[in-house]
Amino acid sequence: MTKRRVVVTGMGIVSPVGNDLATAWKNVVDGNSGIGPVTAFDATAYATRIAGEVRDFDPVDAYFAGTDTPDDERRSIAKDFKRMDPFIHYGIVAGTHAFRASGLVVTEENAGRIGVAAGAGIGGLHTIEATAIELAEKGPRKVSPFYVPSSIINMVAGNLSIYHGMKGPNIALVSACTTAAHNIGMAMRLIQYGDADAMLAGGAEFATTPTAMAGFCSAKAMSTRNDDPIHASRPWDVGRDGFLLSNGAGMLMLEEYEFAKARGANILAEIVGFGMSGDAYHITAPSGDGAELAMRNALHDAGLNASDVQYVNAHGTSTPVGDLGEAKAIRSVFGDHATRKGSFAVSSTKSVTGHLLGAAGGVEAIFSILALRDGIMPPTMNLEEVDPEVAALGMDLVPNKAEEAKIDVVFSNSFGFGGTNGTLAFRRV
Repeated sequence: MTKRRVVVTGMGIVSPVGNDLATAWKNVVDGNSGIGPVTAFDATAYATRIAGEVRDFDPVDAYFAGTDTPDDERRSIAKDFKRMDPFIHYGIVAGTHAFRASGLVVTEENAGRIGVAAGAGIGGLHTIEATAIELAEKGPRKVSPFYVPSSIINMVAGNLSIYHGMKGPNIALVSACTTAAHNIGMAMRLIQYGDADAMLAGGAEFATTPTAMAGFCSAKAMSTRNDDPIHASRPWDVGRDGFLLSNGAGMLMLEEYEFAKARGANILAEIVGFGMSGDAYHITAPSGDGAELAMRNALHDAGLNASDVQYVNAHGTSTPVGDLGEAKAIRSVFGDHATRKGSFAVSSTKSVTGHLLGAAGGVEAIFSILALRDGIMPPTMNLEEVDPEVAALGMDLVPNKAEEAKIDVVFSNSFGFGGTNGTLAFRRV
């Protein structure tokens, strides 16, 4: 069976650097950090007291932004939103923006061919924590009947399906920090092999909660540069000391090429490759072997040569082990092509966004597509002194300032706890 072509026709974002595409992209290109002190709870006793929170966000206002909506519909959505964890708000808003931007209209005839694939790495911890406290203090009868649907991971996909009448495949893959990338890749597969003609796909996360922050602090996984938040996330820098936890969502509207073309859709990019792998090691593997396999699988799936790729948006979390392993993997996959400045570069937008866990792959897919659109490689900020082992690989890491380049193909990498890896490949159309 010949695989059908899949294209991107809409994008939506909620993030620490902005809650619309134009704002978020400008901040990423200009190197403006979204990291600051935690405000979601009192983090005074925590080793890490900084994070990438979503700011200036009212979910109801954001959902209806740019629309002329009757008051009764607005009241209905506001009532629904009161019963949802913040990660669901983020996913619904980003997904709705992507759907509306695409111009796709769901009808009785096509509803069964349009679906949703959206997950979260952790899900409704905010609601789970609050409910556990309420249970302990007041007993089981005081637990809300909406507790489960307000916190389970599949309700981003579920609510998007409900609100927009999408009756096609409705799934929520969960694979830690690779969640959004895997949902996008599997949505692509569903379209390629005829299970759907269009899919909303990506991920969402609200993880700056007391237990999540405490867990990552105990694991010593996060940066403790509390007095200098905007310089705390520093991928590949010799002084990197861990990632920064962030919140938000990134969603793409994917469509089969002929389906999109027939309705005159504005095609932003083609998604041409998807690679997965498992480290089969520990929580994360220092070697980068799994990352290398995922990228090689994406190249194979796309029918591309290493020399066809000009830019890699790296997972690049700012951890000592992970950054080095990924850099070695990229150098291995792309060989000498990886050292040709002007023809190939790698950067990590997590240097300004922090790490959005299950939403990271969606947000970074968006930045990869915008890099393709504008011919701009966003910078790796705070890269003052490159780790000598990384520097020896000879790659352009786009330090501290965006670079213009002719870009035809981009890769977006996402790797997660448990050794789960995903790579997406996008091409100019």
